[in-house]
Amino acid sequence: MSEYWAHSPKGAIPAQPYSTHINEVVSLVEKYIDQFGHYGIKDRRLLLLNTLIAAVYHDLGKLDEKNQIILSGENFASSLPINHVDAGAAVLLQDEMLALLSAISVMSHHIGLPDITYECMREDDAFRDSRIKKHIDSNISNLLNIHRRLVSTIPEPVDQLPQGDMAVFLRILLSSLADADHTDTARNYSNYKEDELTIELRATDRLMSLDQYVAELHKIDDERSRLRNEMYLACKTADITDGIASCDSPVGSGKTTAVMAHLLVQAKNRGLRRIFVVLPFTNIIKQSVDVYRKALVLPGENPADVVAELHHRADFENDETRYLTALWRAPIIVTTAVAFFETLASNYPATLRRLHELPGSAVFIDEAHAVLPAKLLPITWRWINIFADEWTCYWVLASGSLNRFWEIKEISEQKRSVPEIVSSQLREKLSIFERKRVEYKSNLKSQSIDSFADWVVSRPGPRLVIVNTVQTAAVVAKSFCTTYGRDHVEHISTALTPKDREKTLDNVKRRLDDINDTDWTLIATSCVEAGVDLSFREGFRELGSLTSLLQASGRVNRSGSYNDAKIWTFCLSENGIIKKNPGVKNAAIVLKKILVDGNISITPALTTQAIEDEILLYGINPIYKKLISKENDKNFPFVNGNFKVIESDTKIAVVNDIFVKNIQNKQADWRSLQLHSVRIAQYKLNELHIPQIAEGIYHWTLKYDSFIGYMAGVLEKESYINDVLII
Repeated sequence: MSEYWAHSPKGAIPAQPYSTHINEVVSLVEKYIDQFGHYGIKDRRLLLLNTLIAAVYHDLGKLDEKNQIILSGENFASSLPINHVDAGAAVLLQDEMLALLSAISVMSHHIGLPDITYECMREDDAFRDSRIKKHIDSNISNLLNIHRRLVSTIPEPVDQLPQGDMAVFLRILLSSLADADHTDTARNYSNYKEDELTIELRATDRLMSLDQYVAELHKIDDERSRLRNEMYLACKTADITDGIASCDSPVGSGKTTAVMAHLLVQAKNRGLRRIFVVLPFTNIIKQSVDVYRKALVLPGENPADVVAELHHRADFENDETRYLTALWRAPIIVTTAVAFFETLASNYPATLRRLHELPGSAVFIDEAHAVLPAKLLPITWRWINIFADEWTCYWVLASGSLNRFWEIKEISEQKRSVPEIVSSQLREKLSIFERKRVEYKSNLKSQSIDSFADWVVSRPGPRLVIVNTVQTAAVVAKSFCTTYGRDHVEHISTALTPKDREKTLDNVKRRLDDINDTDWTLIATSCVEAGVDLSFREGFRELGSLTSLLQASGRVNRSGSYNDAKIWTFCLSENGIIKKNPGVKNAAIVLKKILVDGNISITPALTTQAIEDEILLYGINPIYKKLISKENDKNFPFVNGNFKVIESDTKIAVVNDIFVKNIQNKQADWRSLQLHSVRIAQYKLNELHIPQIAEGIYHWTLKYDSFIGYMAGVLEKESYINDVLII
């Protein structure tokens, strides 16, 4: 055979030569390691050697004659007849110390990282496909001879194992290989729409731009502005040398800009390349994105390229949809806890391919109290420590109601002193202002929607109502609309696409700015609790966690204009369509005891104790206790399968018909996909017979409107009236 192929022809695109693909993947791997390898404090050289070895041999099995018949285009098949990863793994396993880790990444670059302990128990079949092992072993010499004629790169052998954490090392190794492989494949099929121009962080320049932006904000000389200015200067000048710090300051104190100033200073001092802002999993991230784009984008730059917004995970393995994967290549990335932390936990190459962008980054975990459920905090704290100590990451855990979960015995497996960015004196000044701002009240008797609505509208407005599920929000909003008229109610939840949430949020802000427009209510989920600069006259929060109540209070009387502002905790009666969120059951019981007691002041200082009380009462589920032990055992499928920020398996559903056609015609991009889609539980998509239009992407064909989003279609289906959607 005169030519050998790595990818088969498609339409007008010819087959890609094997040598071209291998050389391109090697080149990309070298580029990636050059960008981040020096941030690997313990294993930088080892990472480069293992990744190069894996890149050179990852597709060796494609040279098999049976595979070449398909790859050349002579015959068609939906998959190759011979598993093409096994040959590369076989070569690299000939001497375990030579390239064991490279062999694992080659074996995993399509199916994902395995359970290493189980694989080792398979002895001679370890990390091999036993179904074709005999066939590959009999042909390996021939495959290697062909490979050596086509590929000149001869990697340097490896003779050691990592000094740092093995599980994280393997994920980053696979990340580098998978991203190089997927990127070149997408380029080959002309689907790759990423700008290859690397945009530098330029921390000093962006800090100067941020200073100017903040100076304009603080021109008003009142108590609130003076405190915010003091907060900004304190964060900017804080001298932190540790890899992890905390920022405990009340809501409304200007953390969005103050912590960013701190991170830019730290990035300059530490030579970091990227900043992540991680917000709670259902949060509206658009407002933070808008602030950062106004404050940090320099002349001549495209704001979307500098500050990337990632609303939800979008990971695709298929050749046809890889180009839609949301990557971490911007200098500043604003994303959700789901997209961020589930990447750290993943074993799948389509998800992990962005992980190698994390080393050498500053990470701002905003509203750290709410980004994850307590059961996931132990293993998350472990990863935060590893990336701080071994991969040159700097973490800031910030919140207006910060719970110091790392001080709780059941969560932190090792003690670590976490320095505070803001002095205790300034925190006290901010807290005094906070205590005057809002009064906490409760009405814990279960109410019907009608009686609840009558009570809410009797209170001064504009009013904010936050409930625990998407379904409850839609039902309550629809009821308010029917009874009082559309002009008297707004609705925001993740049932809306990010694009429609943005439009609704803009409308809410406009209405809040109109001093004559007061008789209306925003019905929302927890997505408005954190990082959203809204200020209502009065608030109502369905019984949930203490931290959620504290955060919801931050959207009430934000500037301290009223002396009698209140936020109420309430309960709704369960019926066929209104059901409680099981995910907040335990936290709600703890908060209810605090409220019933009546002698305990609702303050941020209670948050750590509330989590301890919840753990004391209910413990941490044995499955989640196992996460760390399974991580130690490098049982990657178990960790990936059980680390779920949202319990249900969700998929992307596109609601825009035009964008559906763009996907089908290969004219879409990941940014548009983020804005015009929602995430819906897989089981719900199946039950509602929602069609899949591409790997992992569905077309929402039921009713969707800009008021209650995809819930408009769900509520029309009587057969689903007894179900409950939480996300």
